Amino acid sequence: MEGVFQTDRIKYLKDKMLSEPRYASIEQALIITDSYKQHEDQPRIIQRALALKASLEKIKISAEPEELIVGNRTAGVRYGVVFPESGSTWVDQEFETLPTRPQDKFHVHPEDIETFRKKIKPYWEGKSLEDVLNESYGKEINEISKVVKINQKDHAQGHICPNCVTWLKLGPAGLQKQAREKLNSCSEEQKNFYESVILVMEGVRSFMLRYHDLMMGLSEEQDDEAKKESMIRVAKNCKKLSQHPAETFHEAVQSVWFLFVVLQMESNASSFSPGRLDRHLISYYENDIKEERITKQDALEIIECMWLKFNEIVYMRNSHGAKYFAGFPIGFNIAVGGQDEHGNDYSNDLSFLFLEAQKHLGLPQPNLSVRLHEGTGDDLLFEAVRVVSKGSGMPQFFNDKAVIPSVMELGIEEKDAMDYAIVGCVELTTQGNNLGWSDSAMFNLNKALEAAMTGGICLLTGEKIAPDYGSLETYETFEELEEAFQKQIDYFMDKMILACEEVEKAHIDLLPSPFLSASIDDCMEKGMDVTAGGAKYNLSGIQMIQVANLADSLAAVKQMVYDDKKIEPERLLHALKTNFEEDEVLRTMLLNKVPKYGNDVDWVDAMGTKWAEYFKNRLRTFKNYRGGPYHTGMYTVSAHVPMGENVGASPDGRYAGEPLADGGMSPVYGRDMKGPTAVLKSVSKLDKNLTTNGGLLNMKFLPEFFKNESSIRKFAGFLRSFVDLEIPHIQFNVVRREDLIAAKKNPEQYRGLTVRVAGYTAYFTELADELQNEIIARTSYGDI
Repeated sequence: MEGVFQTDRIKYLKDKMLSEPRYASIEQALIITDSYKQHEDQPRIIQRALALKASLEKIKISAEPEELIVGNRTAGVRYGVVFPESGSTWVDQEFETLPTRPQDKFHVHPEDIETFRKKIKPYWEGKSLEDVLNESYGKEINEISKVVKINQKDHAQGHICPNCVTWLKLGPAGLQKQAREKLNSCSEEQKNFYESVILVMEGVRSFMLRYHDLMMGLSEEQDDEAKKESMIRVAKNCKKLSQHPAETFHEAVQSVWFLFVVLQMESNASSFSPGRLDRHLISYYENDIKEERITKQDALEIIECMWLKFNEIVYMRNSHGAKYFAGFPIGFNIAVGGQDEHGNDYSNDLSFLFLEAQKHLGLPQPNLSVRLHEGTGDDLLFEAVRVVSKGSGMPQFFNDKAVIPSVMELGIEEKDAMDYAIVGCVELTTQGNNLGWSDSAMFNLNKALEAAMTGGICLLTGEKIAPDYGSLETYETFEELEEAFQKQIDYFMDKMILACEEVEKAHIDLLPSPFLSASIDDCMEKGMDVTAGGAKYNLSGIQMIQVANLADSLAAVKQMVYDDKKIEPERLLHALKTNFEEDEVLRTMLLNKVPKYGNDVDWVDAMGTKWAEYFKNRLRTFKNYRGGPYHTGMYTVSAHVPMGENVGASPDGRYAGEPLADGGMSPVYGRDMKGPTAVLKSVSKLDKNLTTNGGLLNMKFLPEFFKNESSIRKFAGFLRSFVDLEIPHIQFNVVRREDLIAAKKNPEQYRGLTVRVAGYTAYFTELADELQNEIIARTSYGDI
């Protein structure tokens, strides 16, 4: 966008943020604990509301004089919050190792450890979500953990797109008034819900006023008149928003940011997302431009201040979870472009200003997404490609042609499907009316195949982890192997569903979320919390891990063992048990004599498609605890590394413990030999209905490809082919292998280098060694 630039204010704030050390914080945990002790006789939803209200009123707050957008859940930047309602046992076990663990490190204050163990841990033992689930269903969850990773066991549910439009129109005062009116005429069973909403909105209004007082106080110490005037304006915005809805663009952006700070303070969860923010904010922007209150440059500076705030919140997971969700993927996903409710191409000045902010800052958050369709204008598409070429891993691209019809098959109304957004990494959602529970579980199809080949024995440990339906030594045909594989899928899926139900029940009992519920359609009308099914849509998403390895393994067994009979089944099983140590020749045959997924070979691609469709179709026969459908996704976050560590040697020629394919729909790195177009064709054979919970295609291009405008146009043509082929998602790393190796060797010199991990961007130097190696090894393309 011509005529706009990054200001010195933004450069200063960015540098200051990146230089701040990252600590674990127990401050809110202490406030929450004290609140629960004072209100032990109250219903859980009231306890939750009072604890959030106390946190909003008492938590230490801070702001920089230069900030145009203020607010955070801690006084420090990028602090990891200990949240006892959902889980503190793991904190007790890992507190001392937070600074030294391989992934997602946090500094700790020694005195905080002592305080935690004296005041927080004793109260929450046996009461937190983590402890309750471990006691009631921990044994059953552990029994399937080799194949299924059950999520949301020690933190509240995120992955939600709140109704930003309603929030902007009403604000906390309006929502509080609405709840009071409902309370006057509600049923007895609805009273606690409306009372809890009133309490949290009172806390939110106080929180906003505290920032008014803070900024006014700081302004009095300021000699620079321009800076003082700016601080007073920010302070007045905060006071205004505590009493009235936003009216100006600056107020609207501040209001949106307060919404997401409070959501984090209530739930300490990942992937609360603003959705189509270029649509939500455009009326405020256009009115201010018309009234000459702001210029495009002013708007960009406000936007970039909000972009920086999105990077000040990270999520602290336990060490096991950090391996699956590496690099602090908090998942504030913002979508631009796409279509309006009538199917017309949609973009505006804010779409381009958001892209400009990403071009300037190159930071991991927000997770910027561009919706494409057949009628997407060249201006938006070309500009998005130019931003991609800068190498931050953003924006990623979603395909309306694939997404809209597929989500409608889930029962989503057309108007909601047309207005879809993305939460977290690549998870699809409707806006403001959906508890999608999009990260319920991850199902390792390759470990299930291992169980089918070994008679239920884990290749890594030798222990029995599944029923014995036969082994490679007993199957006379490939069809018999497939039959056993199907039985293993069924066995683990049935147990997975039972575990997911237990997790949902625990969330309803222990983690009702009145503030979130007030910003999700139908909850206020029903007087029902979102965790209990108050939203219009109630979905649950399961990730299938990992179709590329599965296709390659099944193709190898079919061709080499059963069709061509070049390898005896006993020989293959022995090689897998010994990790190919005694038969490297066999591994070479598996790698080189069988075609691989990602090269547009129909029969190989069909190997993965068949079982993905089986998994999806069977999963659809179940309903979740809130009465909504289960559906499938194909993305890994960073789980392809730890899930690979959990799988023995496989028939695709992969050594035991090596990572599985990245992404979710991506080929195994190094095996896609026919270029990016062949990859698109292979991926397009995966039906779009397989990825209603989100699908992920990762690709890596060399920076030299984007050397001139003709290259930009060529790449845009590649993306139009992506749309035509009805692939739901694609994203790109634009980086040299040599730069990644240098960053690994000298991390202090590459502090700001960001890369696309799976559905999110992270600082490369903050990733664990195994994940860094996997990203370096991914196939790079120099042409299309």
